[in-house]
Amino acid sequence: MALKVGTRGRIASFIVMDVLRAANERQAAGAEVLHLEIGQPGTPAPAAVRAAAKRAIDEEPIGYTDAFGLPALRGRIARHYAERYGVEVDPARVAVTPGSSGGFLLAFLAAFDPGDRVALAAPGYPAYRNILTALDLEPVLLGTGPAERYQPTPELLERAQRERPLAGVIVASPSNPTGTMLGAAEMAALSGWCRDAGVRLISDEIYHGIGYGSRPVCALEQDAEAIVVNSFSKYYSMTGWRLGWLVLPEALVRPVECLGQNLFISAHAVSQHAGIVAFDCTDELDGYVAGYARNRALLLDRLPAAGLDRLAPADGAFYLYADVGHLTNDSQAFCRRLLDETGIAIAPGVDFDPERGHRTVRLSFAGPERDMALAAERLADWLKRAG
Repeated sequence: MALKVGTRGRIASFIVMDVLRAANERQAAGAEVLHLEIGQPGTPAPAAVRAAAKRAIDEEPIGYTDAFGLPALRGRIARHYAERYGVEVDPARVAVTPGSSGGFLLAFLAAFDPGDRVALAAPGYPAYRNILTALDLEPVLLGTGPAERYQPTPELLERAQRERPLAGVIVASPSNPTGTMLGAAEMAALSGWCRDAGVRLISDEIYHGIGYGSRPVCALEQDAEAIVVNSFSKYYSMTGWRLGWLVLPEALVRPVECLGQNLFISAHAVSQHAGIVAFDCTDELDGYVAGYARNRALLLDRLPAAGLDRLAPADGAFYLYADVGHLTNDSQAFCRRLLDETGIAIAPGVDFDPERGHRTVRLSFAGPERDMALAAERLADWLKRAG
């Protein structure tokens, strides 16, 4: 008799990771790959972070930390909110997590019950809906476009709420894949709607620090009861260190702590020691952001001439989201051909929008400037030949 296989693993794959695997296999076979598919900086962790990690390995007893992390790191994260946003955060409300991915899992488990409905924008980060689905929660996709600047609005939420009550809303600003941001008025309107409706607001702020104009708004500036998710992966250039954090409302502190104790015990100790100094590396990190800005300007200049002129505003993060409906109705096949024939790896839009993403793609400009220039040149030649 066949043994049972549980249903929680029957979720969609994170397609960009499948693309990365194909790109890595091509690279391992000796072919060149230009990596515009994966959302990770092409830069190392700051020098002081690397030095702190080496010091910790040599001098610290690297074992379990408190489930919520090193007190020094939690205190430094709390100080960050006062310095960056003018918001006072009690370090007791800060939970250090194994990346933002661990943070989402803990937040969703603590805030919601099976069957609860949680709204999020489409296009949006695919792991939101896939984690929700694995936890027997119902992701409610809000179809957004240029009119909404690819962000949730009170009107869209009200419509979803009328169908059946919502328990939560996830907002990302800057967003993945579009890079759009909510201004103070938009964040205030969303948080006000959530308060009035009794709906939990979860704010993904992992791209804060990577912007090309105005400063991103922290949800805590508008709503002290919001759950804020952040990470050292993007602005701090520490993806492989698997370190993130939550800022929690008081009612969820102990539930998240109990969950974290049992699911993870604690986040990586070496990464935590290193993360303490990351907040003091802004000169180096802002230099990285200046590099992203150059890449962004290069692609915004060259992609329209190549035939990709339907682009979402990229206010922050390091992505361009392009409508390629005039070129294909199958974004996955389009991306496979592009990789096979040019060595350019990009992400198909169906990862971010399962209903309309067959007409869109995402390009990450977090890599070297030379790769962006070469990708733009090859893409223009390929589209010219294909057209």
